Amino acid sequence: MNIVLLEPEIPANTGNIGRTCVAIGAKLHLIEPMGFRINEKQVKRAGLDYWPKLNYEIYDSYSDFMEKNAGAKIYMATTKAKKIYSEAEYEDGCFIMFGKESAGIPEEILVDNEENCVRIPMFEDTRSLNLGNSVAIFAYEAMRQLDFKTLNTEGELHRLHWKTT
Repeated sequence: MNIVLLEPEIPANTGNIGRTCVAIGAKLHLIEPMGFRINEKQVKRAGLDYWPKLNYEIYDSYSDFMEKNAGAKIYMATTKAKKIYSEAEYEDGCFIMFGKESAGIPEEILVDNEENCVRIPMFEDTRSLNLGNSVAIFAYEAMRQLDFKTLNTEGELHRLHWKTT
């Protein structure tokens, strides 16, 4: 699984998304320009102790990302899509791209990739969700479709000893 942030602007969102990526074993792809430096304290604070475990790569531009990932299946998260995120068929190694917080993915990119555009349904008057929440929704749907095969699905409840009163 690959999560792509195109020109992210808010360090706390990127830190939280990095933590989600670690939790599901996804690689995080960050496309410049970013609204912060990756070493900023806010990014690492949001990712807590997970940041050193994060598999990530930084690209100079959208064209640099596309060149280095030629032929990749890329889903584009946008409020402008006709298809709902749960209708997409995610496969191992696919990429899910998210645009910057203030503007999303540029229209010219969306037009060129319309068949891979997907959205989260929400009330009409809602402009968008927080970027970190959107990534989590998409990522866990993709992992569900892949039967959570790389994740621990056992849980820990069976290890708890309940005290009865």
